[in-house]
Amino acid sequence: MENLSITVKIAERTFRLKISPDEEERIRTAAKLINEKIKDYSNSYAYHDMQDLLSMVVLQFAVKTVQCEEKLSTVDDVWGERLEAIDKVLSDHTQ
Repeated sequence: MENLSITVKIAERTFRLKISPDEEERIRTAAKLINEKIKDYSNSYAYHDMQDLLSMVVLQFAVKTVQCEEKLSTVDDVWGERLEAIDKVLSDHTQ
């Protein structure tokens, strides 16, 4: 699969990217989401420059990432325990 050359605009800056075609929709959606969050922050808070807005957006996304990782870790632990219990039951019945 050949790389695709696309242009996205984030925070009033244009970026040219070479990506695989299956990433295009995800990247465009992410850029749109970033720009929407920047607009929300610019309408809600006093800011000095675009870097202030970008910093707040990055912080928000980082917090959400940490929350998702924590939830995923918890889910992994729960499923790991359940799979161990199933394995034990199966082992007990096959012996």
